[in-house]
Amino acid sequence: MLEVNSSHGDQTLWLDFDLKVAGLRYLPIVLGIFWTAKYSPAQLTMTAMRISSDLFNAFIKCPTKCWLRASSEPASGNAYAEWVKSQNRCYHAAELERLLSETPKGTVAVSPPLENLKAARWRLATNLAEHVRMNTYVLDSELQGVERSPSESPGGPARLMPIRFIFTNKLSEDDKLLIAFDAFVLSNVTEHEIAFGKIIHGDDHRALKVKTTILYSEVQKRVERAVALLSSRTPPDLVLNRHCAECEFQTRCRRKATEADDISLLSGMSGQARKKLHGKGIFTITQLSYTFRPRRRPRGMRDRQEKYHHSIKALALRERKIHIVGRPELNIEGTPIYLDVEGLPDRDFYYLIGLRVGTGDSAVHRSLWADTAADEGKIWREFLGILETVEKPLLIHYGSYETAFLKRMGERYGKPPDGSAATETIKAAVNLLSVIFAHVYFPTFSNGLKEIAGHLGFQWSDPAVTGIETIKWRHEWSASRALD
Repeated sequence: MLEVNSSHGDQTLWLDFDLKVAGLRYLPIVLGIFWTAKYSPAQLTMTAMRISSDLFNAFIKCPTKCWLRASSEPASGNAYAEWVKSQNRCYHAAELERLLSETPKGTVAVSPPLENLKAARWRLATNLAEHVRMNTYVLDSELQGVERSPSESPGGPARLMPIRFIFTNKLSEDDKLLIAFDAFVLSNVTEHEIAFGKIIHGDDHRALKVKTTILYSEVQKRVERAVALLSSRTPPDLVLNRHCAECEFQTRCRRKATEADDISLLSGMSGQARKKLHGKGIFTITQLSYTFRPRRRPRGMRDRQEKYHHSIKALALRERKIHIVGRPELNIEGTPIYLDVEGLPDRDFYYLIGLRVGTGDSAVHRSLWADTAADEGKIWREFLGILETVEKPLLIHYGSYETAFLKRMGERYGKPPDGSAATETIKAAVNLLSVIFAHVYFPTFSNGLKEIAGHLGFQWSDPAVTGIETIKWRHEWSASRALD
């Protein structure tokens, strides 16, 4: 007995055919009859492709992540990724409890049927697992909540709005696509347009109403690409990207990329540039290193910013040598003050200003710590006070994060008076990354401070820790103080 799903509705046809009697040699003929009758292999119950909200979310982050999750690949471990999952679970539970407490009794339903919505009395539903069969695949969505309100016109269908809970204060375009996926599934299940979705997020329980209908075409496009990906027998090309830092497969993928000497190990290379190199048959760092050809810059171009060359970076890695282009200049006159800042990006909150004043054995370390956001202005004023006490201060930092910090804090809490030592020091601050960029090529995959310092012989107390984990540490510290 063989079960085959019809492409029209949810009817099931049964083929009463004894394969043992007929012999397996007739199986292709039997299946061929059904395929010519417009039944595709994907419509066989045993092979129906299923795209869940979890797989959809993984795909919009990284196709390889989607493939690995669909293949039930064991995670290689990522403390930050596990923490994010835990935070979202706890936030979901807490916010749902808050919503339930604010909803009148008798108007809440758990996993209610979505038929006959006109007669329904619930206003808030939770724990809905909905699925809908499309042409060649099934879409699954674990709806965290659905809000129901009466129709705007007499006799019309009730309006439904899916709800998602996300713990971060800032939302991304991926978050909006995910709630649009929920609305898309709900729309197909109820056969009514779901015009909006709601995302409740952040410390202040903010509710963002997302117009989902304008995102449906993009959702369908991503779903179809995910179906094509998972229908293939081969995994997608491995490409390291920005999401790797917060992915549970980070260690696995980086090991694979290192073994393959893949050019995606070079951070900062755009997808378009990588595709162009692939078109030329260049897939590895070693291959790329042989494409570099030294050229003398025209005289009229010598005063312009040097262009960054990935081929020189590849050459530095192959030869394990530092390569210098042009004549980078770094003039340090006065007392150097090395600045490093830590913060929570989704809250625009800076909680730590680290300073090292002077050099050698006489250097002094200062750590300015903000227990809460209310203390942010206090540590800024302390920072300005330190600049005023140093003779001929020269502020030195690495990267654009500190540049943004100096600008934003001045706008929030006031800049120092014009002509003061602090004002002149901030104006003349030196970003070391801008000095070495396109001029000094270290044999490292990126220009990250930790990688370059490691090449120069410096070590961290925990070499496995990444910068993104400081976000996790700060949240955990704040939570432990709240429990005291």
